Amino acid sequence: ISSYHGLIIDVDLRSHENNLAHRTREIDRERLIVRRGQPFSITLQFSDSLPPKHHLELVLHLGKREEVAIKVQKERGAGDKWWFTQQGAQDEVLLTLHSPADAIIGHYRLAVLMMSPDGHIVEKADKARFHLLYNPWCKDDVVYLPDESLLQEYVMNEDGIIYMGSWDYIRSIPWNYGQFEDYVMDICFEVLDNSKDALKNSQMDIERRSDPVYVSRMITAMVNSNGDRGVLWGKWEEPYSDGVAPYRWTGSVPILQQWSKAGVRAVKYGQCWVFAAVACTVLRCLGVPTRLITNFNSAHDVDGNLSLDVLLNERLESYDSRARKDSSWNFHCWVESWMTRDDLPKGNDGWQVLDPTPQELSDGEFCCGPCPVTAIKEGILGVKYDAPFVFAEVNADIINWIVHQDGRREKVIDLDQASVGRNISTKSVYGDTREDVTLHYKYPEGSREEREVYEKAGRRVTEPAYGNEAPGQLQLSIKQAKPVFGTDFDVIVEVENTGVTDAHAQLTMLAIAVTYNSLHRGECQRQTISVTVPAHKVHREVLRLHYDDYVRCVSEHHLIRVKALLEAPGENEPIMAVANIPLSMPELLVQVPGKAVVWEQLTAYISFTNPLPVPLKGGVFTVEGSGLLSSTEIRVKGDVAPGQKVSVKLSFSPMRTGVRKLLVDFDSDRLKDVKGVATVVVRKKYTPFITRLY
Repeated sequence: ISSYHGLIIDVDLRSHENNLAHRTREIDRERLIVRRGQPFSITLQFSDSLPPKHHLELVLHLGKREEVAIKVQKERGAGDKWWFTQQGAQDEVLLTLHSPADAIIGHYRLAVLMMSPDGHIVEKADKARFHLLYNPWCKDDVVYLPDESLLQEYVMNEDGIIYMGSWDYIRSIPWNYGQFEDYVMDICFEVLDNSKDALKNSQMDIERRSDPVYVSRMITAMVNSNGDRGVLWGKWEEPYSDGVAPYRWTGSVPILQQWSKAGVRAVKYGQCWVFAAVACTVLRCLGVPTRLITNFNSAHDVDGNLSLDVLLNERLESYDSRARKDSSWNFHCWVESWMTRDDLPKGNDGWQVLDPTPQELSDGEFCCGPCPVTAIKEGILGVKYDAPFVFAEVNADIINWIVHQDGRREKVIDLDQASVGRNISTKSVYGDTREDVTLHYKYPEGSREEREVYEKAGRRVTEPAYGNEAPGQLQLSIKQAKPVFGTDFDVIVEVENTGVTDAHAQLTMLAIAVTYNSLHRGECQRQTISVTVPAHKVHREVLRLHYDDYVRCVSEHHLIRVKALLEAPGENEPIMAVANIPLSMPELLVQVPGKAVVWEQLTAYISFTNPLPVPLKGGVFTVEGSGLLSSTEIRVKGDVAPGQKVSVKLSFSPMRTGVRKLLVDFDSDRLKDVKGVATVVVRKKYTPFITRLY
């Protein structure tokens, strides 16, 4: 053994060439990061030629305690085995390693063994390490996606747009996924390593990481902290003073970094779009094509009966003594990931719903999915995972009941079979615009196919007994302009009489402040009046909402819910109308003038004008951008008076080339969640060639 000691003098992982070929150069240029199902080459340097009849063997080790060892075969065998080829002469050997398309993802240690003719280890070099990721460019990988434009968006794009607001007033915020920022990949594997399965049986967990169904499900459990060492602590009501308010985040990277640096302690706080965005970052980083989805008028059906029962007292106030009650969310975010499902019948491949927001237990864990989008559209609710819950999110009925003080349900005042699951949205592949994917989840409203799906799923397809009577002569609707937060505004309630005689009725109009997931924050305004509506006429009433009234109870989501109840002699039942009114927010102006060149200083100019009739205290700008700069805070000195413009500037040096987004958030005591964004095109340094003529 000693006669050949020191023969292997260098192992070159050829990270620059391999990472470029494997589309991982954005993650790291020094460490080797490759994708499964695609070969990569390394070079061995020897101090002399290999001794006669000696040969090389390769062994891979996986796991913190190296629980899994894989011997790399010398020639191509079955498709599910690692193998390598060897080329070289004298003192240099090129090894090309081939991983199977279903290889385990993770952090590998590579041991190169020089073997004697009788099978003994003469020398070994075992310090080389590399990471292996899923490969959506490989036809044999179950995450294979054949469209390059989709791959550029759903794997490679570090910037995104999240849709929020209401179905009829959709707004958007920019988000920095940052999946290729420094050490984010390491934190993604740290997330996997801290799951319950990994801590309980690490060898079994590692071996199952070849399967993106298993890994993606684990990620939905680990992004929230309910019952495990997860990343984010969910909270849906103020105060957030012991953490960061959900609306202040503009990217996933600071969240993942904070979780890791704090010793895998949950970061405070997240809500649905934050959970979904962090899951999107982790999945894209690991190589699973993923996009963030927003479902407007999303149902949370706790009892699985495919209906949301809303219990109200005679004053139209929530009257629900159940510890866990159905709720309607103005919007709800989850992610879709692309994969082939070997565990399901044909037709369930493609986009899979994954919901990391902790809502209901699934096999004992707060996770949801993966659930095939095709199964939801077709009403096939027996497939894994959580199909009935996801189906209800986009299809449930909303039934409003009037309830007696003793809890008895007296009567249904409104049945809505069309509102849930509206304008389901994601960012377009072709730019910063919205793509509507509602028809991926459901057939057109009222179509024959929709009725067939409802019958298959067990959802009611006709009006129940209380809805079969002939409609009355009065109709009720609520209309409003798009009001701006900080202003007084009017809501118009219209009563239309379609009958041939005059109608007399009592009209109750109520405005309440709610969160986006229907938690009540307080009553802003209430009016009860008697109205007379002439035959074939429309009567209008105005509900005036003053800033001083609604600012006392409005949530950080700036959402007002207006209810109108009309009771008239001769009508079969009271008539109810409900409208969710989001208050629009001002925007920040973000400008980055001049040409952006990598590693050369650039200055951003940020400005904002206070639109409120009151001063703002404690103003702070948060700035971040993938490839531009890490999350940075700029505090505003003093108060910002009504109508005052505040301007700040920030210098930074871009770290990576390409089209980048600079994201800015402004928060203060009275005005929160004000966003702005600027696009920055970062170019390579230009080095001119100088030719000297003689």
